[in-house]
Amino acid sequence: MGNEHANEYDASQIQILEGLEAVRKRPGMYIGSTSIRGLHHLVYEIVDNSVDEALAGYCDHIKVILNEDNSCTVEDNGRGIPVGIHEKAGIPAVEVVFTILHAGGKFGGGGYKVSGGLHGVGASVVNALSDWLEVFIKHEGKIYKQRYEYGKVVEKLSVIGECGPEETGTTVTFHPDATIFEEVVFDFDTVAERMREMAYLTAGLKIELLDRRTAREPAVYHYEGGIREFVGYLNEAKAPLYESVIFCSGIKNNVRVEVAMQHNDSYTESIYSFVNNINTPEGGMHLTGFKNALTKTFNKYARENKLLKDSEPELSGEDIREGLAAIISVKIENPQFEGQTKQKLGNSEARTAVESVVTEQLTYFLEQTPQVARIICDKSINAQRAREAARKARDMARRKSPFESLSLPGKLSDCSSKNPAECEIFIVEGDSAGGSAKNARNRNIQAILPLRGKILNVEKARVDRIYDNEEIKAMITAFGTGIHEDFDISKLRYDKIILMTDADVDGAHIATLLLTFIYRFMPGLIKEGHVYLAQPPLFKLEKNKKMWYAYSDEELNGILEQVGRDSQNKIQRYKGLGEMDESQLWETTMDPERRVLKKVQYDEEEAAQLDHTFNILMGDNVEPRREFIEKNAKYATIDS
Repeated sequence: MGNEHANEYDASQIQILEGLEAVRKRPGMYIGSTSIRGLHHLVYEIVDNSVDEALAGYCDHIKVILNEDNSCTVEDNGRGIPVGIHEKAGIPAVEVVFTILHAGGKFGGGGYKVSGGLHGVGASVVNALSDWLEVFIKHEGKIYKQRYEYGKVVEKLSVIGECGPEETGTTVTFHPDATIFEEVVFDFDTVAERMREMAYLTAGLKIELLDRRTAREPAVYHYEGGIREFVGYLNEAKAPLYESVIFCSGIKNNVRVEVAMQHNDSYTESIYSFVNNINTPEGGMHLTGFKNALTKTFNKYARENKLLKDSEPELSGEDIREGLAAIISVKIENPQFEGQTKQKLGNSEARTAVESVVTEQLTYFLEQTPQVARIICDKSINAQRAREAARKARDMARRKSPFESLSLPGKLSDCSSKNPAECEIFIVEGDSAGGSAKNARNRNIQAILPLRGKILNVEKARVDRIYDNEEIKAMITAFGTGIHEDFDISKLRYDKIILMTDADVDGAHIATLLLTFIYRFMPGLIKEGHVYLAQPPLFKLEKNKKMWYAYSDEELNGILEQVGRDSQNKIQRYKGLGEMDESQLWETTMDPERRVLKKVQYDEEEAAQLDHTFNILMGDNVEPRREFIEKNAKYATIDS
């Protein structure tokens, strides 16, 4: 943010709001959960404090180290947490920051104009949930240290050495408490994704990530282009329609606005919004302002330049955003979050600020680059026509008699129960496996929908083609929820949607096509936990008229250890569901008492990375897909 507010950051600006007792009793209230997601939140909280120093213009290098003992170190070259005695508390300011909840330089004391993190709870919450934490501070030629255990001071702040007078910064090392977290091993890739995102959102900041537990090369994230490079990353596996990323920035109503965008040749939008570097998966006022500006500016340009005829309707926001990758990042002093999960920005000044900055600068950009303006308008007009064709197809389906419009696809073998909470539907590849599944199932609660061949890759198709596809139409009708803006989860006819494909490369591809369709058109099904992958066994082992099924190589080895490895074993390797008879399919893959199901889940905080992965796997661009497969091949199991 530059040194526009280089006023002193000292002990007097650390304000205290309340005590720390409740954190260890109810950790979920402060970090969301005690799962691996909550564990990683500890890293992000400490990094957020260092990023705040970068936003204030005092830090340009952060190092994050995952140590061999599974502690984590975060080191920055900012000003260093103040070490002076806090007037009100009578203890060093750094001790206030680490032992008192809601204490920090972020509550109007003048230390920071804006800050990320969970409003100053970060350092003290991390301390409370660690069995030990050490902080080192370089300040005025001295190195200070303090140690805490379970949130309490065990070593008072003391000077342990000297440094150059120009050297400043804070280093925090913490070890998560295994009695609180379900999992205490940090995942390198999860931390790496968040660090990459933070670096994109803070132009010029260098973040280094080291994993001392492995021989892995350090990851370095440093983007002088900031969110412009973020958009380049989102479009890496797609073909951008024009060369330069459109960038708008400015300050209005004390809100700092940055927006970067670029259209590509796909049919899905990838738009991510942030407030003070915090992801807002549910959007909010800043996103509304962006969409308003985009819709108004493009319609005005298209009308004035006769790209839209007077007789033609306005372009909708959806038409203009087809194939758009965009990042909206705002910095605001007092962000107000709404919604149950506090993931939606409520400040109305953010809407007017974004709308004003984008309208003004986008209008200028379109006037200066008419060839780019024309490309975007042509794509939007084509999208409008396709959407209109799809709407007509939908209306035709709805105009049939009430009985006809309710008819389910002919190949669906439905279940007899009408209580969605106990019903499940198996999406099965191929008619032969569909036949076995149909005979094997529990007819009361299990429905079977067989698909013929590979479904349409929706990543490469417009909405009108999707409505023409028989396999996709069958799924939309069977699920009952509708898609896109018509999606209504209360109309879901089955609690579990189970994708049942062969345990081979083709089966994995079909499962990925199905997941791409659900993720792009009915993401609510995944968010609400209704989508599962069936896990058919890989091996059947017979010995002395007894049978065992193994779902992995490890499980097979375990069974062989138990029954002995000899020539009497006839081990069968299943290549497809069609190789099993009805009773085998039931007892291994469909029986709720014995089967193995994998629930499909995704973390909204990693939505940009997930979007990028789908683009790579399902898009047209071969080179990024080859690189992705080479990088991830070690995690895959390969059929011999």
